[in-house]
Amino acid sequence: MNRLANSQSPYLLQHASNPVDWWPWGQAAFDEAKRRNVPVLLSVGYSACHWCHVMAHESFEDEATAALLNQNFVSVKVDREERPDVDAVYMEAVQAATGHGGWPMTVFLTPDAEPFYFGTYFPPAPRHGMPSFSQVLEGVKSAWADRREEVGEVAGKIVRDLAGRSLAVGGAQPPEREDLLAALMQLTRDFDANRGGFGGAPKFPPSMVLEFLLRHHARTDSEGALQMVTATCEAMARGGIYDQLGGGFARYSVDAEWVVPHFEKMLYDNALLCRVYAHLWRATGSGLARRIALETADFMVRELRTEQLGFASALDADSDDGSGRHVEGAYYVWTPEQLTAVLGEKDAQVAADYFGVTEEGTFEEGASVLQLPDIDGLLDADRIAGIKERLRAAREERPRPGRDDKVVAAWNGLAIAALAETGAYFDRPDLVQAATDAADLLVRVHMDGRARLHRTSRDGIAGTNSGVLEDYADVSEGFLALAQVTGEGVWADFAGLLLDTVLIHFRGADGSLYDTADDAEALIRRPQDPTDNATPSGWTAAAGALLSYAALTGSSPHREAAESALGIVKALSSRAPRFIGWGLAAAEALLDGPREVAVIGSYDDEATRELHRTALLSTAPGAVVAVGEPGSEEVPLLMDRPLLDGRPAAYVCRNFTCERPTADPGELAERLKGQPL
Repeated sequence: MNRLANSQSPYLLQHASNPVDWWPWGQAAFDEAKRRNVPVLLSVGYSACHWCHVMAHESFEDEATAALLNQNFVSVKVDREERPDVDAVYMEAVQAATGHGGWPMTVFLTPDAEPFYFGTYFPPAPRHGMPSFSQVLEGVKSAWADRREEVGEVAGKIVRDLAGRSLAVGGAQPPEREDLLAALMQLTRDFDANRGGFGGAPKFPPSMVLEFLLRHHARTDSEGALQMVTATCEAMARGGIYDQLGGGFARYSVDAEWVVPHFEKMLYDNALLCRVYAHLWRATGSGLARRIALETADFMVRELRTEQLGFASALDADSDDGSGRHVEGAYYVWTPEQLTAVLGEKDAQVAADYFGVTEEGTFEEGASVLQLPDIDGLLDADRIAGIKERLRAAREERPRPGRDDKVVAAWNGLAIAALAETGAYFDRPDLVQAATDAADLLVRVHMDGRARLHRTSRDGIAGTNSGVLEDYADVSEGFLALAQVTGEGVWADFAGLLLDTVLIHFRGADGSLYDTADDAEALIRRPQDPTDNATPSGWTAAAGALLSYAALTGSSPHREAAESALGIVKALSSRAPRFIGWGLAAAEALLDGPREVAVIGSYDDEATRELHRTALLSTAPGAVVAVGEPGSEEVPLLMDRPLLDGRPAAYVCRNFTCERPTADPGELAERLKGQPL
């Protein structure tokens, strides 16, 4: 009996009609494995995962494979986006055993949840040196029947090894200037000067590293740091990883040139990159950065916003190609013939040149991913705009990729921060309102009366899985950004409640942070990972949010917790800066103060609004901004700040010292400029 029909996860629901007798993760599944004396197959994936769909079609929809599974295993299906803790623990085991990981993740467990055999995707027939999935199942079945003692020894050793991996950062100090310079030097060595980004194929958008580099430039005037950001952002914006017609970024590029993406679009990537491009515009005034930030924000609101005004998790990579086949990238790619059918021969040739569409194609079967290659000659902007509009309209007639419409708290927190800031920078109150609406949903649906978070919701109903550290950290980050943009201190209050929960339930005695709460479901180990992956780690995101909250409120315990948490960044800054970018960015804020700006005056007064905007546009690393009426107690930073001779005024404080107030936006901007250190 397949038990996934009542799941909230769209990914699990995709498997609800499989002939496999799937169980959701839970004690009942392991009790059943003990009762039957069989191992557990743990299959972990997510809705937008292309190879998860492939393995599902090849194996989990196959009656013979299902029969083999049902007879010899208890099969458990997990949505990694719902249960990042389960995913993290077993992915660590997979990587330790095989040297690599990925999804779908396939792990065989004892009935005590101890792993003993690992893999990712397995084909239906032997291929490229890989055994077939059926061969794997037969092999595990035989090992369980004939070599049970050996299986138990392997499982026990793996669990002991994992248990010994806990991180100790007791007494560690946060990074200093030389540590951040060492990180910059290592990033410079890893930088792809010809194509932007870091490393080779596959190439992922390095959002958190770019935030560090922007902050480092602001603090030190390092031109090298800024050049790495501008080159990478331009290469991504001109490449196939960016949707040249509809805005928004795909998950990653399969090549080193950003040409062919893995086509799924994730909320977290687009939220992080929207913010990066907005911050790049803030630092340079780049017209390209402004366009990409706004187009990405509009994409999120247009295509990912749910009926409840939160933001859905992802759009699939695959869609119907018009013939009934689900094909990766079918919605996005074009052939010259398709261009001609929509545009006619003359405009089709212009479009082919402009977007790099060739007869040979850059993708599969002669199709091309749209790019913006460098081309000689001037083009009529109005003509290009018309071509893009006609292609967009034609693409709307194609079958659309599926959408995973569950709302993940952490990723919505990232979206709230991006939309609030982008709306403020570019005078788009609709974007600020979208951020506010999503924040309201998180408070109403995801947050309970004890300031505990639910990880996900769907259709306005909270899921059963508890929030993990990244949920508390990223939602706090979003709320703090919203408080600074809107002047509504209630969002800072909500952030404070969540960060207090972090200090009580996620913090170790030595100041280290855990991914799960101390009262969460016990797994074979308590996950603890400070490194960034697709999103900022919960550890470093919490450090950044704690630091910002302390700056707004003057709270010593929150600042001390931030400094303690950043000790891990010092250890990793020179060895693995590409995987600790958000921690490096938070460390830049700590070194710079961060600056604290209090703007006092009526928001009906244009002078107040101009001072507020000037403060928000400061590039000072991690600067916090509060705005309110004289006598306001919205946040402690505003308290005891009078007007200046009856005029709106701005106060700038740093390292427990405040400068004299100013009513001049130009003077305020000068005070907030970076000071080379």
